[in-house]
Amino acid sequence: MEHELFSRGPSPAVRLTFFCLLSLLLLVSDAHYNYLKTLRAGIATAIYPLQRAAMIPGEVAGAIGRYTRTQDELVLENAALKSRTLQDSEKLLRYQALQQENIHLRQLFDAKSRVSPPSVMAEILYDERDPFSRKVVVDKGTQAHIAAGSAVIDNQGVIGQVLQVYPLFSEVSLITDKDHPTPVEILRNGLRAIVFGFGSSNLLDLRYMSQNTDIKVGDMLVTSGIDGTFPAGLPVATVLSVDKNPVYAFSRIICKPIAGVNRYRQVLILASTSPPPPPLPDKPEEKQAPKGNRK
Repeated sequence: MEHELFSRGPSPAVRLTFFCLLSLLLLVSDAHYNYLKTLRAGIATAIYPLQRAAMIPGEVAGAIGRYTRTQDELVLENAALKSRTLQDSEKLLRYQALQQENIHLRQLFDAKSRVSPPSVMAEILYDERDPFSRKVVVDKGTQAHIAAGSAVIDNQGVIGQVLQVYPLFSEVSLITDKDHPTPVEILRNGLRAIVFGFGSSNLLDLRYMSQNTDIKVGDMLVTSGIDGTFPAGLPVATVLSVDKNPVYAFSRIICKPIAGVNRYRQVLILASTSPPPPPLPDKPEEKQAPKGNRK
């Protein structure tokens, strides 16, 4: 009974033929008359949210992959840029140092042409290990005809004096060395004096100047040339402060060196302007009369 109920109707072949013909009819009608355009648009609009919802997992996965890849690329690029920045900074610092050294060398050559005594260019190798002294070692010695007592200058003024000479290097005592004397004169009035170094700082002490000495802040001190070591007129220092305390017999005068005592590596070593003065002869002792002739 049940088999007979469901077996009624057209056969499957007839059904297939009917639906194929119906499909062809609809296709031809839609192609010529666009009957189904509105229906198709409505269906597409209705199922668009479903399509977007189905595409969301793929888009999220792609976004995560792109984000992770971008982060890795940014980390690598950042590391490469930091490395390049460090290299460029090192090159820039070396370039700036070479530029400053080049400027200083040009100034030294200009100073060498302006200085009348013969001069030799030298380079500071290192400072002395004694923290209480202001001495440096230069790369010129007796082979470069350097003599003890020669003046050492830069393009701005006096730096120091050669203390000891060896075949390949020399020891230079800076003007800021403790108790290092440098004969000077005040450029404004020609008053002669002697300036000493402090040793613990890059300052100078103008000693033994009375309270009524004509000296002012800003006065320039130049070499007097009376010692036969420094040529006359080389800049030495400027007066930084003058303390005329009536309690003391002498004024306390602090000066600042003009030359780059602790800045540059290249210096000029000058020959002595004149030989040192001979020592004074001893006074002849008076001959004592024989004891027998005394009354």
